[in-house]
Amino acid sequence: MTGNFPTAAKAAEILERVRQTRPRVHCLMNTVVQKFTADGITVIGGIPSMTTSLEEIESFVTKADALTVNLGTLDAERRKVIRLAIEIANASGKPWIVDPVHVDYSPSRLDFTRELIAQSPTIVRGNRAEMGLIGDVPGAVRIETGPVDHLRDATRNVGIVNGHPWMAKVTGTGCLSGGVIAAFMAVEKDALTAAASALAVTGVSAELAAKQAKGPGTFEPSFLDALSEISGEDIINHARIEHEQG
Repeated sequence: MTGNFPTAAKAAEILERVRQTRPRVHCLMNTVVQKFTADGITVIGGIPSMTTSLEEIESFVTKADALTVNLGTLDAERRKVIRLAIEIANASGKPWIVDPVHVDYSPSRLDFTRELIAQSPTIVRGNRAEMGLIGDVPGAVRIETGPVDHLRDATRNVGIVNGHPWMAKVTGTGCLSGGVIAAFMAVEKDALTAAASALAVTGVSAELAAKQAKGPGTFEPSFLDALSEISGEDIINHARIEHEQG
């Protein structure tokens, strides 16, 4: 294995940079989870924007520091907006992440995702079924989420072991983590380190939240509270970032 590997201390340091610099993240997000994602970006210190207006997207992406594209709710108009947003992000050198939600359900969605991947995303993030269809993503960080999140770039393989089963029972925790990854990418040029750090922070926050919650219903607000309150010491003491074999 070669390259610099992310650490818990680095994750704590990147989170502090997010809190100090307040990066802007534009989200082309699943409409079901827009508020939850916006709240998550806000409580960690970022500034979210969510418009999908074709007339406004150029202005918003131009002012953003990073872009997250989520295909959870997709139609012809949104496809146009996504294409334009990515064109603007690429032209200005802004990092962007694509979450290919439910490409395993829809051949047309899978074709669209492949079109987007050809536009050189910084990160592609999906679950095992989604990433199994997508395969390799040369030039990008590949993230396969699950009980352990597996991250891979050209030289490094990393596993994030943190999290809690209630994350899978609250709609939007994955979408929210995509927004957090974008915020971390806005302040950290090493995309794998940014993503691993963001997933460690959300995973530790979920573990801390579960100690206060009674179930999925109370877990959601507790998760936002934990994201807002998590300290560098919490991350250093609880983050489990593993270096995996390729």
